[in-house]
Amino acid sequence: MADLVYPPVITAARAAFRTLGIHFDIVGAQNIPSTGGAVLASNHVSYLDFLFCGFAARPRLVRFMAKEAVFRHPVSGPLMRGMHHIPVDREAGIASFRAALAALNEGEVVGVFPEATISTSFAIKELKTGAVRLAMATGTPLIPMITFGGQRLFTKGRPKDWSRGRTIAMTIGEPMIVNRGDDSEVATNALRARLTELLTATVARYPDRPESGGWWLPGTPEN
Repeated sequence: MADLVYPPVITAARAAFRTLGIHFDIVGAQNIPSTGGAVLASNHVSYLDFLFCGFAARPRLVRFMAKEAVFRHPVSGPLMRGMHHIPVDREAGIASFRAALAALNEGEVVGVFPEATISTSFAIKELKTGAVRLAMATGTPLIPMITFGGQRLFTKGRPKDWSRGRTIAMTIGEPMIVNRGDDSEVATNALRARLTELLTATVARYPDRPESGGWWLPGTPEN
């Protein structure tokens, strides 16, 4: 498919990252296949996660599944459609699932936030089964991914903070293979366990260490 919108958006995002002095610490980028379909399943800690995950996946262009309301916005809507992201209507989810299947079968990387919403504890929430079911239905690899640090800039229930010099740490795990006929709940639990392991490793190497705790560190997992 033609991508006339995505490249300039990437250029603008990179300029914004430089302006903010953001440092990226990315481990495991080689686990994103250079060609062919894949499901990129990431945790969700901030409103900027799709930008950061997309940055880490370069040169692949990730088609993110995002709530349909974003596509109705007069500014973000045309951009999201132009980048061929996939709207998710929670009242009629089958259409978005089919669109994601089509993208995977066409060799695209589809980005999914299986927690379905931002985790305000920054630990891994219970996951929806959609990411696993997409991988099962298409035979594409399931790539677990962690992004951490974006919550310090712009997250749910907190004021925005555009202080310069923040680190965004990301870890891309080895592909998980799920097969047709596998139990989707069991596979989703395995994905959650793997994301939890990757989150622990990501936080352990994160360079900033508050002297006495920090609101942005993972707390008790949400249900």
